[in-house]
Amino acid sequence: MKRRDVLAALAAAGLSVNAQEPNPGSLYIPKPHLVDDRKFLHDFMDEYSFVDLVTSTPTLRITHIPVLLDRSRGKYGVIRGHISRQNPQTKALEGKQPAVIVFRGPHSYISPLWYAKSEVVPTWNFAVIHASGTLAPIGSKDALHGLLGNLIAKFEGDKSTYDFAKLPMSYKYSLMDGIIGFEMEIDLLEGKFKLGQERSEADKANIVKNLPAAKAPRSMAEFTAAFYRRSSGNPA
Repeated sequence: MKRRDVLAALAAAGLSVNAQEPNPGSLYIPKPHLVDDRKFLHDFMDEYSFVDLVTSTPTLRITHIPVLLDRSRGKYGVIRGHISRQNPQTKALEGKQPAVIVFRGPHSYISPLWYAKSEVVPTWNFAVIHASGTLAPIGSKDALHGLLGNLIAKFEGDKSTYDFAKLPMSYKYSLMDGIIGFEMEIDLLEGKFKLGQERSEADKANIVKNLPAAKAPRSMAEFTAAFYRRSSGNPA
């Protein structure tokens, strides 16, 4: 059967033709889990700003980097970051290629024992945002220098005594030769927050009550110490 015949049959049956078209985004989001409050999404992106940069040209590549969000530019904001000049993903910066930048928040296993009804199965709750757009390189060294200074200031925090500006410019510029900066104006912003918000009030209360006791992943400090012990040949 030809596509036009299928669409005609759907229309004759009183079904929405548009509902059969593929979602233009990169993320499957059931309606209860959709969040489109822009300020809420931007706050989340600022908090969970270590991201997955995903491109498909010339091949599928994923790089894990910290980024900055500029809320003042474009409809949904502009994301800026940098990658190594040796990274094959730099080819995606040639010719304005599409990209998806994934912001991942907290996640946890949800036990069926936490629900009011007994005939239930476990699930996994999580929060994630996909930002889609077109990549463009940051060509100016001054602009790249400013990006690095802003990134460092964000993650060092207000109480840090480290001052990137005091490093010799010759040293900083030599290091900048090894990286390429980029920016991406966000064309589509998708927020998926699967937190059990569609469940009963009793279930939601039990989720909040039990999550603090749920098995948590190791902290970065714990994982790093264990990795160092393994690398030294002393896993105990």
